[in-house]
Amino acid sequence: MEPVVVLSLLGTLIFVLLILGAPMKPLRWIGQGAIRLLIGALFLFFLNTFGSLVDYSLPINAFTAAVSGFLGIPGVLALILADSLLLP
Repeated sequence: MEPVVVLSLLGTLIFVLLILGAPMKPLRWIGQGAIRLLIGALFLFFLNTFGSLVDYSLPINAFTAAVSGFLGIPGVLALILADSLLLP
């Protein structure tokens, strides 16, 4: 699937969950998790955008988006440290 289609579907899902609300707790957790994954992907997108100025990038995949989304800025910093220290 194209990344634009996936992000559009996630955006639509988030919009529907925000407007209609999730009546059940598991649906709320899924919605909050989707929002955090989207925020993590945005963190990585901006990191790659500004990192391109100094030839640095991190791959945007489910694991890195989850780490950066659930842990926030410290998660992004941990990914940068892991990339620079563990991966040559």
